[in-house]
Formats: sequence, structure tokens, C-alpha cells
Amino acid sequence: MTYCVGLLLDDGLVMAADTRTNAGVDNVGKFKKLFTWEKPGHAVFVLLTAGNLAITQAVVSILSEGAQGKLGRGAKASSLFGARTMFQAARIVGKAVRGVKELDGEYLQSNGEAFTASFIFGGQIGTERPRLFNIYSAGNFIEATGDTPFFQIGEHKYGKPILDRVARNDMKLGDAAKMVLLSFDSTLRSNLSVGLPIDLLTYETGSLRIEHTKRIGLDDAYFKMLSSEWSKALRTAFMNIEALDI
Repeated sequence: MTYCVGLLLDDGLVMAADTRTNAGVDNVGKFKKLFTWEKPGHAVFVLLTAGNLAITQAVVSILSEGAQGKLGRGAKASSLFGARTMFQAARIVGKAVRGVKELDGEYLQSNGEAFTASFIFGGQIGTERPRLFNIYSAGNFIEATGDTPFFQIGEHKYGKPILDRVARNDMKLGDAAKMVLLSFDSTLRSNLSVGLPIDLLTYETGSLRIEHTKRIGLDDAYFKMLSSEWSKALRTAFMNIEALDI
């Protein structure tokens, strides 16, 4: 399985994904699930993927070939860099999802497998503000707003409480990244299908380039400290609350 988080802020975007995949307790692997495309000074796109690995890799390949102009006739219309708005770019991702489903969906169904894939897609084009979308397996999508500034896909339930309580679109990028990593820490503790390393990206509004990415592994000093201090803080808060009178 997997866990991915995308957060839309006034200051930019925070995007993160784990790397664990599993098809049973004895078949566990690591695959990248955070992908980027950029033309510095023009546009930046970030995609997080969850679901059937063959499906999500096919979608990423279609987008990459489109961005490189390798799709032949009509390639510009299918290229992320041909989009004038993030809405149009999200439509291109949705089209890629539907294209894979058209080719493989019937065969998956005949073998008793569902067409399962979901995506978080964010970025910025030119002077348009950064935008963030949750794209479903049907290729349709919803957009993040000030009321709901984050999306999660995969094993999201364990990491959701801290996002619900803390996430605000006026957070600083560093604080938001800390919150997202705490969300991952909670998920890692409660679900074995999510695992390190974590790929983390922060994007600053208006920079139109990818400058800050980090892979967080077992030996990452900051993540170890964060997990330890969060556990201590929770225990302290628990003990400071008056006990139930029974």
C-alpha cells in the first residue's frame, strides 16, 4: 500500500509519499511515488501516486513522454507544458488515467482485478497561483480550497487527525513540512503497509523551479528526533489533563 499527502499553502506546496509497495507479507518492495516535471521560470508539476503500481507507472510514463514531446501527432495537447492553467494540466493527467483504463481496464477486470489508482497533483504555471488536485481512477478530480487545504491518498486514516487539527493554508513551509512528517510518523507506527524512505518536496510560490527535495530514511536524524519529541509531548499533554472522576 502507500501513503501520500499534498498540502496547498499561501507560501507554496508540501508534497510527500512513502515508497513501500507490497503484494503480500513476503513480497515487499520500494518504488518511488513522487514525480516531478519542470521548466524553470515557466511551470512546475508534482504528482503523487497510489494504487496498482502497473497503472500508476503507466500514467507517469504517458505524462513523461508527453512532456518530452514523444507522443507524436497531438503531443502538445497531451503535454503538461502545453497547459495554460493548472486546471488544464489536471485534465491532461485525468486523460492519461482514462487512456490506461481504456487499454488495460477490461483485462484487469477479466482477471478479477479492479482498476485502482489515485493521484495528488499540484504545481504552478506562470503567474497563476499554485493549485492542488485529487485525481480519481475515473480521471475526474476535485481541487483543494482554503477550507480544505490538503489531500491524502492511500492509508490515510492514521495520519489524518493531526492534519485535521493543525493544517492551515497560512502555515509556513517549514512548519507544514514538520506537520506532514508527524502525519507519516503516526501512520508508520500503526500500519505496516507504509514504510520508509519518505520522499518530501517543498515548493515556494512564484519560484517556478524545484529546489527543495529530501529522501528521509531510517537513519534520518531529524525524523528520529521529531518522532521522539512528539511521543514525549503527547505523553506530557496526556498527563496534564485532569483524570476522569470515577
